[in-house]
Amino acid sequence: MADVSRHDDLADFWARTRDFFNADPVFHTVPVAAVLRRLDDPHAGDGPPLLVTVTDHGELVAAALRTPPWPLVVSGVPVEWAGVVAEELAGDDLPGAQGPRAEVEAFVREWTARTGGGAREVMAMRLFRLDELVAPTGIAGTSRRATEDDAELMVRWYLEFVDESMPAEPDEEVAWEFVRGTLAIGAGHVLWLRDGEPVSWACAGPPSSGMSRIGPVFTPGEHRRNGYAEAVTAATAQWAHQAGAEHVVLFADLANPTSNSIYQRIGFRPVGDAAEFAFTPPAVDGG
Repeated sequence: MADVSRHDDLADFWARTRDFFNADPVFHTVPVAAVLRRLDDPHAGDGPPLLVTVTDHGELVAAALRTPPWPLVVSGVPVEWAGVVAEELAGDDLPGAQGPRAEVEAFVREWTARTGGGAREVMAMRLFRLDELVAPTGIAGTSRRATEDDAELMVRWYLEFVDESMPAEPDEEVAWEFVRGTLAIGAGHVLWLRDGEPVSWACAGPPSSGMSRIGPVFTPGEHRRNGYAEAVTAATAQWAHQAGAEHVVLFADLANPTSNSIYQRIGFRPVGDAAEFAFTPPAVDGG
């Protein structure tokens, strides 16, 4: 019979799950980056994580985690173990779940069946991994690393990025935490400049388990359709490789076919589809 355990200590959870997640750091890019960010750069405002493992005959077969305010991440919950994890968490107040499509859809089915709540898909994504970088040519401008002096600009663009493309509401405090926190741990913030003016921005996390994930990538509306996003993404991917990343990955919103084509032109290849679902509470019977 499977043994389901909750964990209070993130370092202990990582010690138990490190090999499990690192067996495929591309597939598990979200939990790997989330855990190592909290371990390497804890923030005073970090809420307590939700950490669950499942072992069967002494073997770790599933692991799920939530680092507030983000949804539960289920890349580590194979379809056949979704019911076991959903049963354990049925009494928890989860805002949603995110992961590779097969795994997250299985968990959502099991969760809603046990809780009576609803679920709606809020984002469909595709995970890409860089094969061989093809640097774009003929795009006016040049790249440079962003610094603390650029923080206000990056916060403003982060808020615009979230407003345009994410299911979450823009939050200035979250934006400052992201920018300051990623600068502090040495992430690769890269700006594309045209005539000395920043016109596009991308960020790559410092390599974790040999993997670096790019995001966000943002170009303000007035500077779009000039190739700047393509150029800054390529420059950021080059930084990640130089920083030691074996795997450079990113998520693209399937509702934005332009970004999907841009990434493939510079050498990114599809790995698989992912999705995020938001949970809604059970309907209250007023009769």
